[in-house]
Amino acid sequence: MRLRDKVIIVTGSTMGIGKAIARKAVAEGAKVIIHGLEEDLGLAVVQELGGENAKLHIEEISVDGATQRLVDLAINSWGHLDAIVNNAALVVPSNISTTDKAFLNRVLEVNTIAPFQLIQAALPFLTKSHGAVLNIGSVNAWSGEPNLLAYSISKGALMTMTRNLGDALIRENGVRVNQLNPGWVLTEKEIERKREHGLADTWYEDLPALYAPAGRILWPEEIAAAAIYWLSDESGPISGQVIDLEQYPMIGRNAPKDTSTIPNK
Repeated sequence: MRLRDKVIIVTGSTMGIGKAIARKAVAEGAKVIIHGLEEDLGLAVVQELGGENAKLHIEEISVDGATQRLVDLAINSWGHLDAIVNNAALVVPSNISTTDKAFLNRVLEVNTIAPFQLIQAALPFLTKSHGAVLNIGSVNAWSGEPNLLAYSISKGALMTMTRNLGDALIRENGVRVNQLNPGWVLTEKEIERKREHGLADTWYEDLPALYAPAGRILWPEEIAAAAIYWLSDESGPISGQVIDLEQYPMIGRNAPKDTSTIPNK
């Protein structure tokens, strides 16, 4: 019960990583605000977790006032706020040719600006509780896949914001700000996305060692397990940190150039 009686907002928690974090948080004693766009999925999560442990808010995170409404729901439901998890994001393909100003602005609004606004709205209450912010970024923040240009830009900006606020808010407000950068995770959306890219329904069962040295990619529950440490008091005063969660080093990776990655026939 490492999160006993803590109240936590988890954006984008009707499915995937966010849902796994919300589940794990409740299992560790927390109350959670479930947020997303899919009302049927959100209601199912609340039913699973119990109405006494979870409240649902369905709204596009970048809409004016949405972040304040999430904070208001937490305060009106349980009277305090101890942590926020900025997980909601648009994962959309784009490159230099297909990314125009409007598209880039849209991705930044959801993936970078909305997390900033939620931190702003929550800060007075997080200051009172000496709480925590956990941003869910991506290993794409370091450079990114060629066809994830706008997404990678947005996650790079989020990472800089984490480091900046992680330095400022721990000193000025007693609030810790840290970030997890997951690698390739087997979420419901990722399964669907790769099918749309033309891969077989079982694409994740036999991945090349280049992408999955361990024989599989990450599970949402593994990201959730890591999240609990940063949301709990166990992480002490640590702030401004970005932690990559992948099965190989991200910065400076030089993949083998032999028969394990290049066909020899």
